[in-house]
Amino acid sequence: MPLVSGWQTVAHLFCRWPFTVTAAPPDWLANPFTGQRVAAPERGWWQIPDFDPAVGDIKLIWELSRMDWVLAFAQRARNGDGEARARLNDWLADWCMHNPPYRGPNWKCGQEASIRVMHLAMAAMISGQVQQPTPGLRDLVHLHLQRIAPTMQYAVAQDNNHGTSEAAALFIGGSWLAALGMPEGARWQQIGRRWLEDRAARLIGADGSFSQYSLNYHRVMLDTFCMVEVWRRHMALPTFSGRWQERALAATQWLHSMVSPLNGDGPNLGANDGARLLQLTDSAYRDCRPSVQLAMALFADQRAYPQDGPWNHALQWLGVPSPQALAPQPGNRAADDGGFAVLRRGAAMAMLRYPRFRFRPSQADALHLDLWLSGDNLLRDAGSYSYNTEPKWLNYFGGTASHNTVQFDDRDQMPRLSRFLFGDWLKTSFIEPLMQEAQATHFAAGYRDGHRASHQRRINLRDSHLQVVDEVAGFARKAVLRWRVAPGSWRLEGQRLMNGAHVLTVQASMPIVRCELVEGWESRHYLEKTPLPVLEIEVQQPGTLTTEYRWAV
Repeated sequence: MPLVSGWQTVAHLFCRWPFTVTAAPPDWLANPFTGQRVAAPERGWWQIPDFDPAVGDIKLIWELSRMDWVLAFAQRARNGDGEARARLNDWLADWCMHNPPYRGPNWKCGQEASIRVMHLAMAAMISGQVQQPTPGLRDLVHLHLQRIAPTMQYAVAQDNNHGTSEAAALFIGGSWLAALGMPEGARWQQIGRRWLEDRAARLIGADGSFSQYSLNYHRVMLDTFCMVEVWRRHMALPTFSGRWQERALAATQWLHSMVSPLNGDGPNLGANDGARLLQLTDSAYRDCRPSVQLAMALFADQRAYPQDGPWNHALQWLGVPSPQALAPQPGNRAADDGGFAVLRRGAAMAMLRYPRFRFRPSQADALHLDLWLSGDNLLRDAGSYSYNTEPKWLNYFGGTASHNTVQFDDRDQMPRLSRFLFGDWLKTSFIEPLMQEAQATHFAAGYRDGHRASHQRRINLRDSHLQVVDEVAGFARKAVLRWRVAPGSWRLEGQRLMNGAHVLTVQASMPIVRCELVEGWESRHYLEKTPLPVLEIEVQQPGTLTTEYRWAV
């Protein structure tokens, strides 16, 4: 939520929802949408429920306390704004007064505390306060590390970005305190370094895939590693291991391969809670280029994007030299550790998601296909909307029906066990390697689920169109193929869906029982849902469905 201009302005929660910022600090314990305050905020953090119906989504309480505003204040102060430093100190003092140590909702999550530590450290770098922080800032970092360290094992057990964030905070904050002569700092620094090494080796595959199978959580992890490396260099600390560097580079290349160089947007895959760390530019939330550019400079000594733009701002603010070498443009990529295949031809990109689950999946999205053309998302993933909403929306956005794939017998591909957990994880039973030929780029994968239904999908990406061949069998009653197209003036004639130069046709080897254009939903930002057209093709016999999506060239 960066502050943009003036002492009363409109910022955006989760980079989407307007929120008026004034000189006075906000209410740290209230839902900014409704004004409803957390009851009994003097309770210990362990007594605060995860889902309080009176307040709503606790992420709405946490968002302002992630302290991304300290970055904005620090930027203003460095640019000569005489009031910015005083405002920053006022807001921090107010936060401390209303959030006494380990009391209330803003101390509940170790990862939230860790994000504050990282943002405070980066703001201190920007404002030149690392070597001589105020006693209050030093003590605030110390209090946070005392909260994070005891629950580090819980964070690690999640096998997600809780572990990477909390290890990063211990490393950054611990080394900072050690440099200031506080004896506990060296121990926390050592613990943080050890877990950063461990998390990189375990959670990031050799091909760069991250354990959460999510583009946005991948960015969160990568921004975290960037802050660690920027801090390590600033403090002249020993380098991390060769493996850590290799995994950080692989994760950088993974994200680079997924996003459009034209606008930085990429597939809306996996869980997406609106998180965005290290906001040093006013670029759009879905623009990943600032993260890719910083990571590429740090871990590859290359630039991902040649021309000047907001993706270079983080390098400038953090004192990272801009490399001379330019990274190769993203091309085809098979990331089998995570189950991703990226096919590129000219301005077109197709991304297939297939099941390679070493870690818990958050969505039933096997064989989902995204299609992009010149930075525009033509065939779309729904996203995840909200972690605290009605069951019908939790089930929809995480379920098979919100993806470009086949659904059997009106059920999800895997049974849902809880809000964040599916059971009976799918395994890829069929795969053909990614191949690029003169006329087309090919890839294929398939699975058989716990009910013995099977789906094999072959992709052929050409310069002017995409062909998808789906073989389905083993279902009891019906199979429904869905294509979630970009909003527009679509019209359906038989089995031909048209919108200007964009034409999608479906043919089948078995009778098509239903071919219908219906309304679906997507969430491009957290807590946002908007309608979009969905083509549904229903069959009741096994066979082959062939889809072609053509566009003008």
